[in-house]
Amino acid sequence: MIAKLQALERPEPLGDRVYATLRNYVRAGRIPTGQPLQEAALAAQLGVSRTPVREALARLASEGLVVAEGRSFTLPILVVRDIEDIYALRFLLEPEALRLAAASNPERKQLAPLRKGLADMVAAHEAGDGAAFMDANYRYRDAWTALVPNKRLVRAIELYSDHVRYLRAFTLDDGEVRALVLKGLKRLALALAAGDSEAAAQAMRAHLDNAKRILLEITERNQ
Repeated sequence: MIAKLQALERPEPLGDRVYATLRNYVRAGRIPTGQPLQEAALAAQLGVSRTPVREALARLASEGLVVAEGRSFTLPILVVRDIEDIYALRFLLEPEALRLAAASNPERKQLAPLRKGLADMVAAHEAGDGAAFMDANYRYRDAWTALVPNKRLVRAIELYSDHVRYLRAFTLDDGEVRALVLKGLKRLALALAAGDSEAAAQAMRAHLDNAKRILLEITERNQ
């Protein structure tokens, strides 16, 4: 009799991998605003055919993260109205998500990734490393969204957060900005650990207020 075989893991479809790679580059601010993204050039750099690149760019365009311009795509140049609109949605979504996460009374082990992300942000801030701070910030965000029971709400949050992530990447080299971000995220972590849903929602509103103000200042200077 044949011993029980272990099921094989299915490899992630190539199109999904290309999409995730390009999306991460956009989020990290590694693609300059206005630079054309052409299928052939991207396919050559990634070592894939043009088809998965075309599919990935179409997905990013459907999410509003890139815009079509003739035969290429570019990152949209956000203006003040864009920031206002995006944050209006974030104010509707994210405080409610934090309220739900805190109300679920997460256990200590569930909060471990959140604490790790926060500790790594503190270390990166003290080292003056904006890139490491941003990486830890992403992991912190993934940790708290994992606590939200409404996964459709999480997907909506991720979409609108991604629209401004590449702008935030340019702010985190500033020590004063990092200190302000840390203050807000420590407050969020305390509310989650206490299971205090209203404090968590209020902390997120304050955090979004600061983020919006910083991005509006940058956008207004560059217009």
